[in-house]
Amino acid sequence: MWRDMVDELRTGALRPPAPRAVLHRIEESLGQPLPPALRSLLLETDGIEGPYGEDVVWPAERILNDNLTFRTDPGLRSLHRPFEPLLFFGDNGGGDQFAFVQDTGDAGVYVWDHETDERTLVATDLSVYVRQALGSGGEDWYR
Repeated sequence: MWRDMVDELRTGALRPPAPRAVLHRIEESLGQPLPPALRSLLLETDGIEGPYGEDVVWPAERILNDNLTFRTDPGLRSLHRPFEPLLFFGDNGGGDQFAFVQDTGDAGVYVWDHETDERTLVATDLSVYVRQALGSGGEDWYR
């Protein structure tokens, strides 16, 4: 499903599937399950490259490493609201990050503005997010 949709929107954006062991490490290390849509996508492609070199969806290892950094870095923790409810999985190439909000049960995708710490709904689900990000004419499609 994901490979067909992404290939239709942008040739060359796909990668080989993520290793299941890495997905398990993400869930164990962060103490929360991956959203079903993100898990499904990663099992088909280990991230999606956007039209400007940004990672619309990060590779699984980056999802793990960046989320651990956001949750444990004292500098980030002192400047921003808690990151534990967020599961970051992509970016716009200019500093804003995309995430699921884990504690709401919402399937929506939110953007975290790195300058204001605002967290704003930008897509109702992962497939809408991927379509918008790959079909946009620029990095700030969500504004």
